[in-house]
Amino acid sequence: MIRTFFPAPTGAAEAAADVLRVLALICIVIAGLGWGPIGAATMALAAGGTLVPRVVGVRPSFDIAFAVVLLVAAWSSVLQIYESTPWWDLPVHFLANGLCAALCYIAFAQLGIVSDGALLPRPVVSTVVMVVAIGLALGVIWEILEWFGHTFIDEKIFVSYVDTIGDLVWGGAGAVLAGYLMPFLRRRSASAG
Repeated sequence: MIRTFFPAPTGAAEAAADVLRVLALICIVIAGLGWGPIGAATMALAAGGTLVPRVVGVRPSFDIAFAVVLLVAAWSSVLQIYESTPWWDLPVHFLANGLCAALCYIAFAQLGIVSDGALLPRPVVSTVVMVVAIGLALGVIWEILEWFGHTFIDEKIFVSYVDTIGDLVWGGAGAVLAGYLMPFLRRRSASAG
């Protein structure tokens, strides 16, 4: 059953992405020992996320970029870089939201939930509109989770109106770029990196 979802890597790039998934699992233990259960939970969320590109079947370079961005985002939270370096939140939202929106779009198109923009009369515009819509929706869900975490789990989780709007704008911009890059992101090939 594991080979159904995770076939053996076909090249060095796929193997590198799998190494990042193993590293993500190790990070759960490190974060748990060094920063407690919230650190471990944060890293577990990131580790789980690193599995999705392999299941969806994206280009290995996209898979690697996704894993790196998730790990950087999670460690930035665990190490409280978002608090010590407030501007760091914006590029992370730009990259993470764009990559997550692209990945969701690819998965939704494969499942027949959304139309594949490449098959429509205006493929670029159709794809960008859908990826941005998905990206903005994911951004809103993320901000709701931040509010929930601040309100019910740990008041140290920073939330503010300005932060929320900034996160949504930068995340939306990342989704716009991801929409335009979709022809590159979605293709999977053993020789492509």
